[in-house]
Amino acid sequence: MKLRHFGYLLITIGFLGGSFEVVKQVEGVKTESFLLWLGIGIIGVVVAQRARKAEATDVHVITSNIQAIEESLQAISVEAKKLNEEKTGLNVYDLRHRIDERFPSDLTKFVEARESIGHSFGLQAYAEVMNRFAAGERALNRVWSASTDGYVDETHDYLEKAATHFNDALATFQDIKARRSMV
Repeated sequence: MKLRHFGYLLITIGFLGGSFEVVKQVEGVKTESFLLWLGIGIIGVVVAQRARKAEATDVHVITSNIQAIEESLQAISVEAKKLNEEKTGLNVYDLRHRIDERFPSDLTKFVEARESIGHSFGLQAYAEVMNRFAAGERALNRVWSASTDGYVDETHDYLEKAATHFNDALATFQDIKARRSMV
């Protein structure tokens, strides 16, 4: 069993034990017993957090995540650019379906690996990439919503913005990665 899972188990045991202690008597709570269960839960939180941090900073995990980040940003950027180029030939109501088909797996892959940017390149690099990525994601969400409502001009404007922001996120990430490899 992974140490993180053991921490989660302790949290669960502490929560359930504390809950049982609270409802066991009609009036009052045995403070000593409740504090024991609370302590077990707190120990579980500490164990799970330390294990999660150790897993997240593992060299193999970071290396794999950095590759996943670049691949997902490239795929997202390419798909956003393609969708932006195809926008005039598409029914406005179909855009949301295209977004649902093309983006979720790469967006998820990026989001799951994003913390490795901070571990590998620092918080400033993380902020720079995430700022651009989040702007692209917001623009893409806006396209989806505008597509649902049938607003052609808005979908076209925000598709262009999404493509630009995702491309900027990719360029920023590659620039940061290149600067890091020079050092």
